[in-house]
Amino acid sequence: LYGLSGKLELTEVLAYVSAQNVLDNIPLLFALVFIVAGISFKFGAVPFHMWVPDVYQGAPTAVTMFLGSVPKVAALAMLLRVLAESMGTAQAGWAQLLLVFGLLSVFLGNFVAIAQLNLKRMLAYSTIAHMGFILLGAMTGTTDGYSAALFYTITYAMMAAGGFAILILLGREGFEAETLDDLKGLNERNPWYAFVMMVFLFSMAGIPPTVGFYAKLSIIQAVMQAGYLWPAVFMVVMSVIGAYYYLRAIKMMYFDKPEQDAPIKADLDFTVLISVNGVLMVLLGLFPSALMGICSAAMVTSHL
Repeated sequence: LYGLSGKLELTEVLAYVSAQNVLDNIPLLFALVFIVAGISFKFGAVPFHMWVPDVYQGAPTAVTMFLGSVPKVAALAMLLRVLAESMGTAQAGWAQLLLVFGLLSVFLGNFVAIAQLNLKRMLAYSTIAHMGFILLGAMTGTTDGYSAALFYTITYAMMAAGGFAILILLGREGFEAETLDDLKGLNERNPWYAFVMMVFLFSMAGIPPTVGFYAKLSIIQAVMQAGYLWPAVFMVVMSVIGAYYYLRAIKMMYFDKPEQDAPIKADLDFTVLISVNGVLMVLLGLFPSALMGICSAAMVTSHL
């Protein structure tokens, strides 16, 4: 893109792209494809997702917690600045790519997650599905879609950080909690942590009254308002299917016998942080307008 325009300022790049017909400008079309591919790789979206399960499984849980939260916000910021701001007039071109990548991510992420027995790989594939939702929100090219994508990204970062924090607590000296069996009987070992983990899983599944429900609803509404009816229906169906592997984990926490009886203990500050995060999942689900208002204001201020 720099080679074509000779510019690095986003406003100047926008001026260049606005003067072009993307579909008739093959070099610009190639630049657009490579930019979308690079951003999708940062999200871990299909078909650039192969690194996500291996990294999530192989990295220490604390590192995975960071990789599954903060970089997603940065990736969305990059998407909005580069695509929506500097290439907004070419939205008809990059929207089709995001639509395909988003739908593939939602489909593959949810179905492959069902087959996983390794907990971190399951959460990795669920992350791919969540990233599909975010891409579909951004695909709309509307202020509501961008706001919903930002809202979803922020809340997903919170619930992912909380879920992996619980896995850190479940780890024991010399071992990390990595399989679904490590969740068995969590309610017997520590009812409060089991409840908080259930809240995080409910939110990831998009079950009310958690914030995950409103996050998915806002994306689906934005997609429908942009005229994409069948993708919206597809997202609803995939959300229902995806809820299975979250509910399976909750079933193990509450109805299966624990594989070890050692109680779970944590420092007070760690417990407070996880608890506050869990409470926010419910409060933001009941009163989402405050955070959504901030997201909408950010989009208006950015002229998106």
